[in-house]
Amino acid sequence: MADRDVVDPSAVDADVPHAARIWNYWMGGKDNYAADRAAGDAVAEVYPQIVTMARQSRRFLIRAVEFLARERGVRQFIDIGTGLPTMRNTHEVAQGVAPESRIVYVDNDPLVLVHARALLGSTTAEGTTTYVHADYHDPDRIVAEAGKVVDFGEPAAVMFMGVLGYEPDLAVVRAIVRRVMDATSSGSHLVMWDGTDTGAEVVEGAEKLVESGGVPYILRAPAQLARCFEGLELAEPGLVPITEWRPDGDAPSVDAYGAVGRKP
Repeated sequence: MADRDVVDPSAVDADVPHAARIWNYWMGGKDNYAADRAAGDAVAEVYPQIVTMARQSRRFLIRAVEFLARERGVRQFIDIGTGLPTMRNTHEVAQGVAPESRIVYVDNDPLVLVHARALLGSTTAEGTTTYVHADYHDPDRIVAEAGKVVDFGEPAAVMFMGVLGYEPDLAVVRAIVRRVMDATSSGSHLVMWDGTDTGAEVVEGAEKLVESGGVPYILRAPAQLARCFEGLELAEPGLVPITEWRPDGDAPSVDAYGAVGRKP
């Protein structure tokens, strides 16, 4: 992490609900404050499955990264919008399969960067783990910075894990995904999941989040998410609820869809 990315922890406002901290709360983490817990509880009151979704999203990440590292031989991962570190983060999963794996985490959140340093010490001796301070609305910067670690001449996995709903325009979302994927070589993969408008309760939960002071999050139809995978070859079982993507146990119902697509 470059010197210009150093962030003053005192700048963090504990009185305003914070997206990454709310998610951390739902996942059972400890990096959250009363305002985050209050907002999280307001959502969970009308949509209790949000806690299941949060925790199942990490299980989806683990299965997808293990699949790519073990079965597709991917050794480079660009995790865009990584959020606060929790259990079994991308580099830990990938390097657990292939210690030489290179991982680039990308986030624009100063709070995430404060916590980033703790993870850098857990990378393997053979591999590389680094952070880029960038917004996904600046994909050119992401590509340029990631290119200092990732060899774009070799396959890489580009990951957007439950973050693209912060952009309300689907055309912009598709352009962001396309720009990063265009920089990658044949054999690269897009890994993506996002919340979907597939139930009345989840929609009400999204409204409660805004009422509680949280940042609005756009829920999309699965067919809209599928448009981000156009031109890619979807690994089985395709775009499905994240609990149904190569499940490793029980598959509770959640309003979130995900997939892994290969660039021809």
